[in-house]
Amino acid sequence: MLQRPRRNRQSAVIRSMVEENRLSVKDMIFPLFVMEGQNTQTEISSMPGIYRFTLDLLLAEIESCVKLGIQSFALFPQIPESKKDSMATESYKKGNIYIESIYEISKRFPEISLLTDVAMDPYSSDGHDGIVKDGQILNDETLPVLAKMAIAQAQAGSKLIGPSDMMDGRVGYLRQALDEAGYSQVGIMAYTAKYASAFYGPFRDALESAPKFGDKKTYQMNPANRREALIEAELDEMEGADFLMVKPALAYLDIIALLKENSHLPIAAYNVSGEYAMVKAAAQNGWIDGEKAMLESLLSIKRAGAQVILTYFAKEFAQLKLA
Repeated sequence: MLQRPRRNRQSAVIRSMVEENRLSVKDMIFPLFVMEGQNTQTEISSMPGIYRFTLDLLLAEIESCVKLGIQSFALFPQIPESKKDSMATESYKKGNIYIESIYEISKRFPEISLLTDVAMDPYSSDGHDGIVKDGQILNDETLPVLAKMAIAQAQAGSKLIGPSDMMDGRVGYLRQALDEAGYSQVGIMAYTAKYASAFYGPFRDALESAPKFGDKKTYQMNPANRREALIEAELDEMEGADFLMVKPALAYLDIIALLKENSHLPIAAYNVSGEYAMVKAAAQNGWIDGEKAMLESLLSIKRAGAQVILTYFAKEFAQLKLA
């Protein structure tokens, strides 16, 4: 027998020597949640180990993560219901908790990368990513609101925005708005292939931002569709995106691979809240080894072609001191 693949698996040293993909904390973006108030952190019940922080404690959390080697973060706001309205005006209001947080984080940690979220749903009384009229999600009318949001974030210090709304044409609209406002250096990580998924539930718990009616199937992608992701990717590239993202990750590894094969832009993937929660729940019940399942899940996302992984496991991974 000339070929015996097992020869390259016979010791840990050889297996390490020939492994094709390796995880690093440098691959990862750690999502964080900020809320109003002081000296408070609240665990999200459906996401064990993940918290909402008031800004003072959030700064301390980021500092501890930086010491572990985490260099990149994504920030999401939990907005009180009393400040939400149909036009999401709180999203670009000077001094709101999100804008203030971006400013303070950027000032305190100029060396990190902070991905800031551009979408109406955390601020919308309707819980949707666009303006709602007569039960319909309006596309073009939403774009100016997103532009105001993006510019406010750039003014506060954001260097990388993540439009997660899935409105048609929003990447080009935001690119032009940022350029005209003097923020041509601000990058765009486009949520390119964001699917209408059942795996977002814990995230919506964290932000208390679930839709007040209906669902998001008229703007998020159909889970049955693969080639449609190429259309979204081509449009985002043409409109000026700097990264292309697939969300969720684990149920869409084929889409990550597809975009990797068809684009020269960096590919990001969001290992979403439901994917995190499944591993945590199974581990808490003793059904799986949580650490090994975490590492295998993250490695599968990397192997599929993602250069950047947004994951709630980032801190836990960093604490292992593997890379």
